[in-house]
Amino acid sequence: MLIRKNDLVVVIAGDDRPAEWAGMRPRRVLKTERKKNRLYVEGVNFVWRHVRRSQKNPQGGRIQKEAPLQVSNVMLWCDSCGRGVRVARKVENGKRIRVCRKCGKEIPVRGG
Repeated sequence: MLIRKNDLVVVIAGDDRPAEWAGMRPRRVLKTERKKNRLYVEGVNFVWRHVRRSQKNPQGGRIQKEAPLQVSNVMLWCDSCGRGVRVARKVENGKRIRVCRKCGKEIPVRGG
């Protein structure tokens, strides 16, 4: 999986995909599950979780939270192209880097 936590991605399939490419805006990856090929994206794929009353949640009720997306439903965001792109992996000076297939520039790992 070439997508990591804190990367910017655009949703290209599913209910949260915009109608046309112009409406796509990048969103941040909150968490990745490498073994399941899934990731959590900020503000995408909300589900309702029904919770019982407890000390933490004295009212009980329904909580809305993000559910995981399949990795194949997102594309990595390239800052120089300004859109979602396919990604290649290259080795430079003994380090593996991610490279945009469209413009050829490196896609940096975002900290945080």
